[in-house]
Amino acid sequence: MKKSNLNTNKQFMVGNGLLAFAIFAVVIIFLYMSFRFQRSADKVVTYDGRYGIELTEDFAGDSISVYLNDSLLLNRTMPDACLKVEIDRFAESSVLIVVDNRTDKATPFNLNPDGSLVEVRKSGDVVYISEKETGQPQ
Repeated sequence: MKKSNLNTNKQFMVGNGLLAFAIFAVVIIFLYMSFRFQRSADKVVTYDGRYGIELTEDFAGDSISVYLNDSLLLNRTMPDACLKVEIDRFAESSVLIVVDNRTDKATPFNLNPDGSLVEVRKSGDVVYISEKETGQPQ
């Protein structure tokens, strides 16, 4: 009987050793993968293209805020003339948000992923955009 007990204990210990070896192998693989992908994550991502945003005189006297994605570009009472803002593209996709500060009404617009020159107009309470050119702003 003692011999049978020793074989069972030996088999149990060998099984535990193989399991520990497998766990060490998985940990080493994950560490290798994390260090390998960390190098590529350190690179700065840049995007080609510029956005030109032209606010027409339709907004004269209105207090508005203009956002590109979550970045505030402009927060002021608009003058009687056109106002142009140019910004480099900094995200894969961009949304232009025009907010009327008096009513807190937000109007979002999806922008061209390659950059574009857009004209923002207002007719009554409706805000809309039109792309002035298909190319990049100068």
